[in-house]
Amino acid sequence: MATSTTFLDTNELVLNMGPQHPSTHGVLRVILKLDGEKVMGADCVIGYLHRGVEKIAENRTYQQFAPYVDRMDYVAAVSNGLGYCLAVETLGGIEVPERAQCVRVILTELNRIASHLLWLGTHALDIGAMTPVFYCFREREEVLKIFEKYCGARLTTHAFRIGGLQYETYDTFEKDCHAFCDWFEKKVDEYEELLTTNRIWVGRTKGVGILDAEACKTYGVTGPVLRAAGVEWDLRKAQPYCGYEKYDFDIPTCANGDTYDRYIVRMQEFRQSVRIIRQAVDSLPEGPIKGRVSKVFKPPIGEAYESIEAPKGELGYYVVSDGSTQPYRLRVRPPSFVNLQALDEMCRGCLVADVVAIIGTIDIVLGEVDR
Repeated sequence: MATSTTFLDTNELVLNMGPQHPSTHGVLRVILKLDGEKVMGADCVIGYLHRGVEKIAENRTYQQFAPYVDRMDYVAAVSNGLGYCLAVETLGGIEVPERAQCVRVILTELNRIASHLLWLGTHALDIGAMTPVFYCFREREEVLKIFEKYCGARLTTHAFRIGGLQYETYDTFEKDCHAFCDWFEKKVDEYEELLTTNRIWVGRTKGVGILDAEACKTYGVTGPVLRAAGVEWDLRKAQPYCGYEKYDFDIPTCANGDTYDRYIVRMQEFRQSVRIIRQAVDSLPEGPIKGRVSKVFKPPIGEAYESIEAPKGELGYYVVSDGSTQPYRLRVRPPSFVNLQALDEMCRGCLVADVVAIIGTIDIVLGEVDR
């Protein structure tokens, strides 16, 4: 549907992009206000995938609700589970064994790689590069194989339990992780050869969708989008959890805050995740995989907020306890939802074709946006 109105002697076109559009990465409707090909504004219409996850939490026990969070950002289910478990563990004063914390780091960094791979393949495909999507799915398959061996699931991977882990690692876990890291690092070089200096890629991404540091802070944007604007903020360093303070890694940043810089940041994050995984596997201690948690879990009356550095940004869980077996209130702070607020700012002055690149560079998952 398109409508045309006369405004100050110019024709302003209002155009619906989505919700059935492959480049919106789910059921997202963007109402574009156009002057010819130039975008004058973009309004997001969300809620097509709303499932009331936060309300469901009030009618489930703490343990029963844990698998529901895997279905929000279904590309990074492991990260979702970690954030929720940390919040409940803080609320209940539960101590997580060191081995469990170390395995959590390994699995969440593998999940970060898998999430970024899906982002890179689909983002490149949106812009017109077909080869990377085949390469990225090939590498992502190897991560999913490790998840499948560990807990039997590939996509909505329910890997953690309140207090620690669901399962002990399998026999060749460490060997598989090292083998993947050695193999994957060379593949990142292949992606860079394909895209980083490709003049078509550079032309479609450099100077497109600029969001500077001040705008990022105004909108509450986090993750690679924030770091691409030059802000060195990563919760793994700023507010360490699961023992991240023990690992040596860098926070990749860029300066321009455009679509190209956001690509560069995520490419560097591939390499940093590999560094962390190798260190965690080499230092994996022996010991129990789960802390002491009563079967009928009733945390004391109170509230807790815990956040992690998910692949898309800060993922936080705010949990309120009234002393019963079910949360009195649960609120999720999803990075996709918050980052999507900046779409209008990023699109203004760009062309319609650039909107596709900008939506891709934010890296949204509508299951997390709508919840």
